[in-house]
Amino acid sequence: MTKPQHLTLKTLGIAAVLAQGLALPTDALAGCRLLTADRVFDGETLLSNAGVLIHGGKIARVDSQDALAGSCGNKIAMGDATIVPGLIESHAHITFQNVRKDQVLAHGITTVQDTGGPLQPPEGGAGQLRLLSVGPILQAAGGYPLNIFSGGGAGGYDQIGLTLGSEAEARTAVQHLVDGGATAIKIALEPGGETGAPWMQPHGSNPVPPTPWDILPQAVATAIADEAHHPQNGRPVRRVIAHVGENIGFERALVAGVDEFAHIPCAPLDAALINQAANTAGLTFVSTVDTLASCTDSGTHLGIHSNIMQLAAKIVDCEAATPGQCAQILYGSEIGHDNVPWGVNGEEMAMLLHLTSGESIDFGDVLNVFKAITSKAGKHLGIDKLGTLSKGAPADVVAVRGNAFARFKLLEYPDLVISGGRLVVNKFK
Repeated sequence: MTKPQHLTLKTLGIAAVLAQGLALPTDALAGCRLLTADRVFDGETLLSNAGVLIHGGKIARVDSQDALAGSCGNKIAMGDATIVPGLIESHAHITFQNVRKDQVLAHGITTVQDTGGPLQPPEGGAGQLRLLSVGPILQAAGGYPLNIFSGGGAGGYDQIGLTLGSEAEARTAVQHLVDGGATAIKIALEPGGETGAPWMQPHGSNPVPPTPWDILPQAVATAIADEAHHPQNGRPVRRVIAHVGENIGFERALVAGVDEFAHIPCAPLDAALINQAANTAGLTFVSTVDTLASCTDSGTHLGIHSNIMQLAAKIVDCEAATPGQCAQILYGSEIGHDNVPWGVNGEEMAMLLHLTSGESIDFGDVLNVFKAITSKAGKHLGIDKLGTLSKGAPADVVAVRGNAFARFKLLEYPDLVISGGRLVVNKFK
């Protein structure tokens, strides 16, 4: 397998090209803010000696520092620093785990997809954490997640799970979730039994129930996806996210036609299923490799690591044959778990880089990791220009001293955070 040629890490300092912005009036904008740094990543390209002009809560322009000179009197000159779009967490449990939203925001995550918990409409985005809720996870009676986190029961729209018994109940639940503000629908297809998986550990005083656990029948899972994809009475279309950890749930999710896998499954997957998934246009996987690092296969870590490596390789092959018609992998760290940071996770970024880059790592691979936590994640969430610094995008910006492209860890402790044009953290004073 060969990959297209990219710039290497060694040439990072001279690899950037300058973006071309639209001309602005010579008079400085009122109520603006200009950020300049040695490195600016706009969601697609790394620029050198560039600046970001913010006005009215939006990105107004990205250009060279010389071109932006005089455009705004309110300037933060950062020097040897890296500016990136606000970072996006594609798998979190902020509400269910009572994680402080202001702390998540202060640590560089400006948008989260809250994948399981009380139903609530979208919130934040202008000085506060942008939170997109999917509401409770739709599940089989007696199954995951209520059997682990709430001791069973019927659940409800204010809990982590909601049980379904029929296709009709499934369609009604999807309608209720969408009407209540859910930005996606999540289903659980988890029979349990994966060694080392977080859901196989005791939670509180509740012992882990014997496996296999009941999961939604194929007909019910398919009805959920159909209702979300073909809504009635003017409801918007919604993506369907599946929690799966092994082959049975994985295949059932593929047959149902889900749009997203909340994790890279941690038990070894059949090669044929991996190939089918990689060649499914628009299908998205969220990494969460660090969260599931304890998953093992007969005493090894070959399960989840092997799955993501095989998946990434098959996606590369698919893109070579049919560009734009293949699956993708996005960054996700599952904020809410105690074993990962409640903000940017540099280790997750590093794992994503090393496990998806094939036999060698080049600068294009590094860019792909940054896209997976910015522009690609924003596009997947369906918010116009989210995760970019393009003109008209939400002015969500993060900056750190030093070169974040050479050291992901820097992003865990940002020196500047802006949400919707509002300054949240500024250590460049």
